[in-house]
Amino acid sequence: MEKFAKVKEVVAAIEADVEKFYNAGNSAAGTRVRKAMQDLKGLAQEIRTEVTEKKNSAK
Repeated sequence: MEKFAKVKEVVAAIEADVEKFYNAGNSAAGTRVRKAMQDLKGLAQEIRTEVTEKKNSAK
């Protein structure tokens, strides 16, 4: 659950940069969005691994 909470934090933190990039054309904000998306990708993979391990150990 900790990692899922971290995903929600990252999404909430990046929201302002997403607005700046798409609505104001701020390319620096786009770079920050891309970095955050890469971090999310890593977190998502960690969550997937954790869920698979938990599911398989329950059998």
